Amino acid sequence: MRIAYSPDVPVADGHVLVVFAGKDGVLGSAAAGLDAQTGGQVARACKAARFDGETATLVELFAPHAVGATRVLVAGLGDVTKADASVFERIGGALAARLLTSGEVAVTVDFAGVTAVIPLGEAAAHLAHGAVLRSYRFDYYHTKLKPRQLPTLASLTIAHAPAGTEAPHARLSAVAAGVALTRDLVSEPANIIYPESFVARAQALTAVGIRIEVLGEVEMAALGMGALLGVSQGSVREAKLLVMHWDGADSAAKPVVLVGKGVTFDTGGISLKQPTGMEDMKWDMGGAGAVTGAMHAIAARKSRARVIGVCGLVENMPDGNAQRPGDVVTSMSGQTIEVINTDAEGRLVLCDVLWWAQQQFAPEVIVDLATLTGAMIVALGHEYGGLFANDDALAAQLQAAGAAVGDKLWRQPMGEPYDRLIDSQIADMKNVGPREGGSITAAQFIARFIKPGVKWAHLDIAGMVWASKPAALWDKGATGYGVRLLDRFVADNFEAE
Repeated sequence: MRIAYSPDVPVADGHVLVVFAGKDGVLGSAAAGLDAQTGGQVARACKAARFDGETATLVELFAPHAVGATRVLVAGLGDVTKADASVFERIGGALAARLLTSGEVAVTVDFAGVTAVIPLGEAAAHLAHGAVLRSYRFDYYHTKLKPRQLPTLASLTIAHAPAGTEAPHARLSAVAAGVALTRDLVSEPANIIYPESFVARAQALTAVGIRIEVLGEVEMAALGMGALLGVSQGSVREAKLLVMHWDGADSAAKPVVLVGKGVTFDTGGISLKQPTGMEDMKWDMGGAGAVTGAMHAIAARKSRARVIGVCGLVENMPDGNAQRPGDVVTSMSGQTIEVINTDAEGRLVLCDVLWWAQQQFAPEVIVDLATLTGAMIVALGHEYGGLFANDDALAAQLQAAGAAVGDKLWRQPMGEPYDRLIDSQIADMKNVGPREGGSITAAQFIARFIKPGVKWAHLDIAGMVWASKPAALWDKGATGYGVRLLDRFVADNFEAE
């Protein structure tokens, strides 16, 4: 979608015009002027619709009298004392959802008289950002869409554009591109995205200044990554370790390291999943997808931070060479693991990737993202990602970043009583504990591979990367969760002055 900012409302016919109303349906100045121009049509439409100005609600007028627009939409702004970035993003998302396949080509949003609790330039940019995020479609494999199903909306113009839109627009455009990349990766079927092809897609990040490094199975075997390679051994697809370097600060500075679980398809291995719904396991690489999209966002907006993204990419398949329940593997750290359940594979991937990243880069802060446990969905549904951390300040930083952009996190407990639940009789640990507290024991497993002094957080995002119903900023399908969270986390806490 093309975004433009204009000092005036276009006079040409054929566009949709959007004006605002506040709390209790009180018309804003542009809406009131339009109401007078149309002989009260706007007010009558709002009354008939029982419109109260609630945030992101819309009232639609078709071909209103004496207006050169095909439609007029009155958008609810809600309480203007609470009109922050999220409010304008929700409005932009609502406009895109209403108009994307409506047959309309252009929409103009009249910002005259708008008030907000953030600078108006930022408000306008966030409205456009919301529209861009909500207009994402994954239609690559549709060949027979009916004309009414095809997107038509091509441009959004902010009229009476406030000063100061350029910087936030550029920053948010970079973030939106990162979200789109993540959604593409997560949406692709497993015969298209597998470890090698994921790496090939990531090579495009060199265009925004990211340096790519890739390790194959020979290199990982030489490093002793027995846990990760044990997961991969049942697949004909070779495992890969993808490393993305962004040097936006002094190369001597300790990097922030972001680690993503990248199981490009998860059958469960020998501990085979139920067939019903197994197709969803193409998005078990959602953590790696989020890290890759975040790296794009961070680099494209020229973040003044040193950030390294690392993704462990494997496919978990059940062939004659697959790992068996009861096998014992040796991780890169030297710790041994009894594999009780081959469907608890993500933690086996992460433990070697996290150890390697700490050995290689000596970070002070490391954050991993993974669609790790179904138990997390049982606990939090699809409203929050689970947050586990060994440092209170780091946990607070992540929660604040998530709240700011709408990628919400809820912190979970950890501790020794949970940790002893994964002790094994024949190895240093087993890869699953009891049914109870499954997300917590998974986090405790990962914690055993974090070196002393390293601040670490684990985000279990199993319930967040895919949506079965539309929301304010996405349609059904891949949400792009984690990209905006990580970008904001880096921007707020690690960028050089």
